[in-house]
Amino acid sequence: MTNEISIDDTMTEKTGTSERALPGDSSEGSSPTGTGVIETRAMSVFYGNFQAVADISLNFTPNEISALIGPSGCGKSTVLRSLNRMNDLIPTARTEGEVMYHGENIYAEHVDPVEVRRTIGMVFQKPNPFPKSIFDNIAWGAKINGFKGSKTEMADLVEEALRGAALWDEVKDKLTESGLSLSGGQQQRLCIARAIATKPDVILMDEPCSALDPIATLRIEELMLDLKENYSIIIVTHNMQQAARVSDKTAFFNVKMSDEGMRTGYLVEFSKTDQLFTSPREKDTEDYITGRFG
Repeated sequence: MTNEISIDDTMTEKTGTSERALPGDSSEGSSPTGTGVIETRAMSVFYGNFQAVADISLNFTPNEISALIGPSGCGKSTVLRSLNRMNDLIPTARTEGEVMYHGENIYAEHVDPVEVRRTIGMVFQKPNPFPKSIFDNIAWGAKINGFKGSKTEMADLVEEALRGAALWDEVKDKLTESGLSLSGGQQQRLCIARAIATKPDVILMDEPCSALDPIATLRIEELMLDLKENYSIIIVTHNMQQAARVSDKTAFFNVKMSDEGMRTGYLVEFSKTDQLFTSPREKDTEDYITGRFG
């Protein structure tokens, strides 16, 4: 099931004024990957009566790239969007189980979902810069997320974000030009800069290279490898070669059909990427990565 969500949907929400809702106390998870920055515990996501994914338990390690792979319709994007409560924007969606961020359930009643999305940022499949200048794409996103600094501090923040997204040298002399004037790959890096300008801890990426050419894809992959020094990154990708190139760990999802013809995604296995691609534990994983289905 596909539910396209624009980042503009989140920008229309009222931003909270509370302190960071999710403290940085780490918790030990049950996964062999060690201490997790985000851990899902028996998480299921429903759209009305339709169960999109069932009983997902994952533990994402800090400062690593984790990839979610699997055939179409297995719920990869649904799982990704559950990690920062983007699914809340779909009226029929509900999440059961727990999603722990540094030991605190982000679905607890007292947690502000806007603060969750500031701390756990999102980059979408298609580049979606605002119809504003390159500078304002960064500055506006920072302002609505609570930035109160001076003009000089804002200029420094914009430069820092653009440098972090490996875009500064390409745009520093045209910051007043529209973000829409950039190439597709530059637009995606602008969206990444916009995400990191809010100082997140985790960056979620939903097929960030699917709309890009091979050269732009390579730039984004190189950028991801640089960014993981400061962020934990979780990506959805249909490109298994991309998962093999950039990720430290990979989760493989599959889909099962009910008697009524409903498709529900489930986790098959989650392990180090080289292990999953060379010696998977499950036959379904081996069949998928060798092209027998999917």
